[in-house]
Amino acid sequence: MPTLQECHVVVTGGTGALGSAVVKALVEAGAECHVPAIETAVPAGRLPAGKVSVVPNVDLSDEASVAAYYAGLPPLHGVVNIAGGFAWAPIADSPAKVLQQQLSMNLVSCALSCREAVANFRKAGRGGHIVNISARPALNPRQGANMTAYTASKAAVAAFTVALAEELKGEDISVVALCPSTIDTPTNRADMPKADHASWVKPDSLAALIVAELGLRDPIHSGALIPVYGKA
Repeated sequence: MPTLQECHVVVTGGTGALGSAVVKALVEAGAECHVPAIETAVPAGRLPAGKVSVVPNVDLSDEASVAAYYAGLPPLHGVVNIAGGFAWAPIADSPAKVLQQQLSMNLVSCALSCREAVANFRKAGRGGHIVNISARPALNPRQGANMTAYTASKAAVAAFTVALAEELKGEDISVVALCPSTIDTPTNRADMPKADHASWVKPDSLAALIVAELGLRDPIHSGALIPVYGKA
């Protein structure tokens, strides 16, 4: 496993099932983790003790809130943008607010976090790593039937990632997006009890991949959209 000793890393969505697995893996690799949380209080035991700083009441879809959060951070090595949301909504059940919500939770939160991450990297005068989380339907929209708003928002994250990587070319800042299929979380198991859970992407495995990305010394594949499909 790459060593990230004394590296500071932001993990948005770090209190969720995938986020907490990523924070744990980063801490084990030696990183100091910074977690902006929408919650007022994070339940004890969800995140590792030590080397984790949680700031509550941060709305990642609000420009001022994100800017204020990043203003208090040290020079960063990397940012992992996991925060987002999902909506199962056939088009007949999809008023504009569903699309707006998905875009806000998935695209806007990612874009605002990336903007502040780049500003942090530039101020420190060194490179950095950004890992965004898109989704399999972003690469194969035919799989997005009955969740068109979600699919569109995650496709936007993928396009944003590629465009941003191109914009930052030459600055030693790597920007990639992982595009997982269904992640094996308690919520997904409860929502899909008859599915083949063994084929789903395991949070610990995805976390290990993220740690590996952050451990790269050279942004050799910045702009990559990386399929992570488990055994599906």
